[in-house]
Amino acid sequence: MSKHLRDDAHAMVLPAFAGTILSEQAKRFLDNGGVSILLGETREEYVARRMSEERRNSETVETFTKVVGETKARSDTLLVCVDQEISGICRLHDLVAPFPASEHLLALTDAEMEELCCSIAATASSMGVNVFLAPVLDLVTGTNPWLAGRTYSTKPETVGRISAAYVRGVQKGGVAATGKHFPGFQNLDRDPAIDPDAVNSEALATFEVGLKPFRDVIAAGIEMIMVGPAIVSAFDPDRAALRSRTVVDLLKEDLSFGGVVMADDLDSRATMRSDSVEQVAIDAVRAGCDFLLLADIDNQLQSVPAAIVNAVETGLISAERVHMSAEKVRGLARRYETGILPASLT
Repeated sequence: MSKHLRDDAHAMVLPAFAGTILSEQAKRFLDNGGVSILLGETREEYVARRMSEERRNSETVETFTKVVGETKARSDTLLVCVDQEISGICRLHDLVAPFPASEHLLALTDAEMEELCCSIAATASSMGVNVFLAPVLDLVTGTNPWLAGRTYSTKPETVGRISAAYVRGVQKGGVAATGKHFPGFQNLDRDPAIDPDAVNSEALATFEVGLKPFRDVIAAGIEMIMVGPAIVSAFDPDRAALRSRTVVDLLKEDLSFGGVVMADDLDSRATMRSDSVEQVAIDAVRAGCDFLLLADIDNQLQSVPAAIVNAVETGLISAERVHMSAEKVRGLARRYETGILPASLT
């Protein structure tokens, strides 16, 4: 295995963890070519759509700059990601300005929304955060426990307009935006994170309207689009969206998206079903995903990059394909580089 291939495989993986302390696995991941971290939340915080009081009381600006500095000491080309949704999960809680409640949000002009988002992003960037995994673009028209409390309108024009202003604002403020969850999950009666039988079975004709917000943020210059974790049977009845070339081709070819294609959680139950997380990763890469979201649990941060390397060495994936995706991720990190200095290694 060459060092270049090892580094490329690690650059394609985004490790997620709930705290602000690097695990030993995360340190090894970064030392082997990783260029990203996701400072996430606990399952309880995710379900509550709110950071815990303990976190809100204990985390400070210095908490974030410290972990960013420690991470940069291992990878100076770095993406530091958080969920900072318009209506939903706001990982940075009270450390940045809040988004208004839905009734006030809808009254903002595009210019006002853009200015607010630029200010939030500038604050986040000063802390070392340079990617928001937002906005949520799904038009939820039915049951959806996964996205409950994370959307604010079912009108495609409204979601598209506000989301495009969000994208322009945060990216002007120094933070890359990520639209999610392609191709849209209007109706999902189970949570894909915990239920392997979560399937979006809406008819094909319902999707064109739901694609409008994605088209709007692409027109606004969004850097990343996240592909969803469950089967969308109208496009592919056998594979979760992030494992489906049909779905990813829809994004790249029909919507002409040329930015970074991110796969949602590789280890969601609805994504894996009966397969291993390593097999999911290979399928996602073969489908056309560049960047793979993965929880920092067990030995996944080692086994998934190793599986990508093995897929190249056995001819399942080309080295050029892996290098192209790794360079797209590194290029994004270079464009949104923050001024946080690396901590000295101890």
